[in-house]
Amino acid sequence: MPRIALYALAVCVLSVAAAVVSFAQGSWLGIVWILLAGLSSNMTWYYVKRARAGRRGPSVTG
Repeated sequence: MPRIALYALAVCVLSVAAAVVSFAQGSWLGIVWILLAGLSSNMTWYYVKRARAGRRGPSVTG
């Protein structure tokens, strides 16, 4: 797994934890943390898939 994917995964986990704490304290700021978790989750999958595709070699379509 590439290093940047691990960083994005760490941000995802930490933002979910921050959202749980925020909602537990009664703050609606947790919505922002949930959005950040979704973004970092997508970044993690992107970089993992990009690394896997890079190991397989160039594709036929480009």
